[in-house]
Amino acid sequence: MSFFAAFDSFFKKYGNYLLVLFFIISMVLILIVLIAMPSATEKPQMSGEQIRELANKLYEWKLYPQAIEQYQYYLNFYSADAQEQANINYVIGNIYFDRMHDYEGALTHYAKVKYYFPASNLMPDINKKVVACLERLQRTMDAKQMLDESTSLDSGMVRKSLPGEIIAKVGDRRITQGDLDFEISQLPPYMQSQFTTVEGKKKFLQQYISTELLYETAKRAGLDKVKEVIEGAFQAKKQLMAQKYLEQEIAREMNIKPEDVELYYRANKDKYTEKDDKGKVIREKSLDEVQQQVAQDLVRDKQMKAYEALIQRLTQAQSVEIYDDKIK
Repeated sequence: MSFFAAFDSFFKKYGNYLLVLFFIISMVLILIVLIAMPSATEKPQMSGEQIRELANKLYEWKLYPQAIEQYQYYLNFYSADAQEQANINYVIGNIYFDRMHDYEGALTHYAKVKYYFPASNLMPDINKKVVACLERLQRTMDAKQMLDESTSLDSGMVRKSLPGEIIAKVGDRRITQGDLDFEISQLPPYMQSQFTTVEGKKKFLQQYISTELLYETAKRAGLDKVKEVIEGAFQAKKQLMAQKYLEQEIAREMNIKPEDVELYYRANKDKYTEKDDKGKVIREKSLDEVQQQVAQDLVRDKQMKAYEALIQRLTQAQSVEIYDDKIK
């Protein structure tokens, strides 16, 4: 009998048993592997305090999405009482609101505090922040309903829990070093340079607090309902949207290489010379001497050309017509 005939005879007699045995062995091996693998949801060997400290540090470094991720991780895997859960959701909401201007994300976490922890002492400020989110999302009717439902929107007695060292207080509102650094970082670069020293930062902080005091006082006086303010806010929003779109479009044209700077320098050497009182060239400055200025001039020129090209495209696309002869 050949080997294959013998194997066929053996399999016909014991094949079913072998299949069952193979299945059992396979299942046992899979079970062993699953038990040995670490769970994707297993809590790491780090204390809750370490996770919180990491989240706070990420916040101070302006890594806001990463900070939110760590705060959320803490909530998911570590034991926290109701007040602490409310505080962390409140902090996450404030990051979305104040730092990322993501009002839907902020509203989600404020709502968690409002409906999961209604006894929290954060509720007066939560109500106020919910209204502010709805207003910024242009959900005016929802904001009005929220105002009607709220019994108190005064945040004066609310204890806030924000990361970072506290450097000032306005009533019970705390302002941290991270808050100050963030507000300065929102300024145009040429203005930021005015507030790099300690004295400069102190000056900016005083200006910031003054503006906040005036704003809150004006809002309590109902000036946010005055038609000039509403129209001014609309015009400011329109300008900001136009500026943001312009920045995005121009940024596509700002891929500048070192050789571009050198070419621009060679084409505009007359701009980078020393001249006497009569305008006669005394000396040509080398590229090394004026490289930063050349790069700035190149960027400015490219921005202007990109702006003019963009406006021309939009003008043609919208079929704009200007009747100069009818302007009086």
